[in-house]
Amino acid sequence: MVGSPKQPGQETEQLGEDRSKIISLAQPLLASITEITESVESIEIEQENLIEIGCYFQRTSPAIMELISSENTPRNATEILQSLSKSINFAKYLVRKCHSRANLISDDEVRNVIEQLMCVVRDMGECLSSIPPSTFGDQEYAEVAVHSLSKEMQQAHLEIGQPAEQKSNGSNSITVPAEEKTENGPAETDLYSIDIDVSIEKFQFLDMPQHVSLPEGINYMGQKDQLSSNSISVKSRPQVAKYMEPLYKTFFCPLTKTIMDDPVTIESGMTYERRAISRWLKKFENNQEEAFCPVTGNKLVNRGFSANLSLKSTIEMWKERNEGTRIKVARAALSLASSDDMILEALKDLQIISQRKKYKVQVRSSGVMPLVAQFLEHKDLEVRCATLKALQSIVMDDDDGKSRDVYAYDIGNHLVEKHASLTFLLELSTSELLCEKIGSATGLILMLITMKYNRSLDYFSAEKASSEQRQVEMAGYLGEIVLGHETRTFVAEKASPSLLNMVLSRNTLQRKAALKALLQISSYHLNSNILTEAGILPILIEEMFTQRNHNGPKDSKESSAAILANILDSGIEFENLKVNSQGHTMASDYVVYNLIHMLRNSNSDEINIHFIKVISCLTKSHQSRGTIVAVVKETEATYKLIELINSTNEELGTAALKLLIILIPYIGHMISDRLCKTRDQPENLIKKPTEVYRITERHAIAANFLAKLPRQSVAINLALLHKGTLPTIIQTVNEIQRSGTRASRFINSYLEGLVGILVRFTATLHEPEILFSARHQNLTAVFTELLMRTTSDEIQRLSATGLQNLSAESINLSKPPTIKRTKLLKLFHVPRSLSFGSSKKKTQVCPIHKGTCSAQLTFCLLDARAVERLLACLESGNPEVVEAALSALCTLLDDKVDVEKSIKILSEAKTMQNILHMLKEHREESVLQKSFWVIEKFLSKGNDSSTSDISQNRLLPSVLVSAFHQGEGNTRQMAEKILTHLNRMPNFSTNLSMWWSP
Repeated sequence: MVGSPKQPGQETEQLGEDRSKIISLAQPLLASITEITESVESIEIEQENLIEIGCYFQRTSPAIMELISSENTPRNATEILQSLSKSINFAKYLVRKCHSRANLISDDEVRNVIEQLMCVVRDMGECLSSIPPSTFGDQEYAEVAVHSLSKEMQQAHLEIGQPAEQKSNGSNSITVPAEEKTENGPAETDLYSIDIDVSIEKFQFLDMPQHVSLPEGINYMGQKDQLSSNSISVKSRPQVAKYMEPLYKTFFCPLTKTIMDDPVTIESGMTYERRAISRWLKKFENNQEEAFCPVTGNKLVNRGFSANLSLKSTIEMWKERNEGTRIKVARAALSLASSDDMILEALKDLQIISQRKKYKVQVRSSGVMPLVAQFLEHKDLEVRCATLKALQSIVMDDDDGKSRDVYAYDIGNHLVEKHASLTFLLELSTSELLCEKIGSATGLILMLITMKYNRSLDYFSAEKASSEQRQVEMAGYLGEIVLGHETRTFVAEKASPSLLNMVLSRNTLQRKAALKALLQISSYHLNSNILTEAGILPILIEEMFTQRNHNGPKDSKESSAAILANILDSGIEFENLKVNSQGHTMASDYVVYNLIHMLRNSNSDEINIHFIKVISCLTKSHQSRGTIVAVVKETEATYKLIELINSTNEELGTAALKLLIILIPYIGHMISDRLCKTRDQPENLIKKPTEVYRITERHAIAANFLAKLPRQSVAINLALLHKGTLPTIIQTVNEIQRSGTRASRFINSYLEGLVGILVRFTATLHEPEILFSARHQNLTAVFTELLMRTTSDEIQRLSATGLQNLSAESINLSKPPTIKRTKLLKLFHVPRSLSFGSSKKKTQVCPIHKGTCSAQLTFCLLDARAVERLLACLESGNPEVVEAALSALCTLLDDKVDVEKSIKILSEAKTMQNILHMLKEHREESVLQKSFWVIEKFLSKGNDSSTSDISQNRLLPSVLVSAFHQGEGNTRQMAEKILTHLNRMPNFSTNLSMWWSP
């Protein structure tokens, strides 16, 4: 049948509708993929396999973005995205299953989950293969990459349940048949093949939020990147971060905050960098009984540790894949060479990668060397010098590489180029195989002898006017170059005394250069002990607090404060470290008073940032924390800090908020009072971002600051209410829930802060305006939904706390139903906008509160169906979540309610079975108190059917006896009551084994 002809513009309109539908399908799909890849890192069981599966999911994101950004959108695009969404949703269910049952899931179940996830991977690979080649148009590289990924995913296989030693044999546990490798060439290890010469514009994707795990300006080895994003155009080269696999938190050492090279696991089960934990344990050599884990705080009976070969292998494979991607991106940039900036950035990136011998081999095998060498004859001096440095880094410590790659070039006339050229030749001369070739070049032998035996006469040194100038230039060099971890430690040990002497000199340039070098050295936390032992603290304090007679660099105080912040942030024990000849220590009043005085009087944003960081670090000490609180009260420094949170400087505002959060437990009411007296506060702290993925750290910290202020502060709560923030917060929470909590790295923290602010309002329900708003916004329903719609423990805890506060008011709000309306009342018409709930619910009598109840008007948990969701929270592994859920349930057993009927309803919901099951996992004091209180209520007010589970439980008597002997006062009393009810009270004249026998 021939269809009717389309009207003009109809086809274009249809295309726009299809594109809109495709994008609406793709956005939540990409968010879900990111959520999965970040979730698997927190699952400890079969973690290595789960991380590898997560990498597969993450690598599909660019393929999806290519699909939706293509001008040749295929007809089956919607079906492809729907199929991928179905697979990803099933994967999310499997990952959440591992999360929720982490302590209960068996090995067989784990294997089954991983096998199902691998089926999902293979299904997604098959789905990607259905993308027609015409989709990519002339973008051949994208077609090859997606085809390669699809093939790899369809053939993916994991060896499940093998020992870590077998998995760390240097090869990836994902296997590809050998015949595929030989027939079709080596499989791509990243999504985009950079082997094809393509224009740089093809690397740009649809403007959609993307997950980039590498911190800006930092490479994966924890080094500051030489490539300044401010000095080079964004369009100058392919964006490396788009092709990197996600960076997992488990890769980081808790002590050094950098990716581990040699991870080891100690007795507490925590994993650290070998060198870092060795230094930590060395502190306890003279008192081994005091040794404890720096993260968990548990005492260490055994101070030994074992290599975590599985994690080490996973990190190494991650590095190899990502370094391979960086090399390919650099190779593509050198091939294009569309600008000098692009060439420089690629050369410097190759220089950084080649610092480690393992990746140097990858650079050489990539075929990039001829591309690099061609720029030795480039017209730009900076490019030629960068080429020499890159070549030197690549061939250093590699005699075979030197023998294969010798390049003929003219040594230029410029001093910088001459020095770089001769340095490279000196490196080449260390290879015996090259000596003959170098010796045959006219003049080279003379130059090399000059450098080796009389360095003061080389082209740069001849220009030096004095030894002081050489020191300045060397210090400046140390402040500019990128140093590896081992190099920074070596430099700290060897150069610290000289650099500190330079700081003490009267030469302004010397002091400035030395401080810059010390700032970089101090950025590596393991150098803190070296610097303090060299005597840096008195010098820094002198620079910060004392006015010199001679002229010093204007940024001396800023650099000194930055170095001090780095040292204190490393976790060094500073309380007893002396800072001057008068005997003052780092934790003394002298230091605290001066720091806060300088903060109050400083107008420099950069200096204030470092002052606040130093003060925040000092609060970790009990001694200095008390002094800081006292001085802040005395000097009214809170006004200054509240002023700074309004700063346009993002980092300064964030730092001020963090310090105020630390001070809240001590002067929270003072901060609340002064915040309300500040113009445009507190409402400006919760400005809604224009888009969810634009949420910054400052947004998150500001929301959490408001949430942590004393909740009983009516002034703040009313100020927020009058500015209409309550409906705005609820709307934002709903938007975040719909978009997924992985759209921004700070979004989860931001969401926790918003929910915490909602809880604030439940603490002041005695205020009529707040009570009206809580009813109007139906906070009971909001918190009930949040209990199950989040994987965040903190949000679950806050939601349960909010329900507890609301439910505590139910008995006061529930009133007996009106039996008959008078004719007078019927004359008054209540506007529909002020009517809450249905008339049917208003006539019902709540069996617990003995009056008219509803979730919206009286906050009744029974009407809100919140009991089942609170009971589900008892399965959480977080004791704070369990305690909050129990506290909310306890409001239904208050003496003011009908306890007997409440127990009957709770029994039907299997409350006691859930509590007794929870006691198998949790023995925390606060959890035991709440649990025992509920159990005692059931025993004293319930009937035989409601107490049968208690009397028949075999575990409970031993828990009670243990709490009776070891618990605190209230816990012990409750345990005694329950044992008496059960006739199991220990008889001290009988054998211990008979205390709880029938």
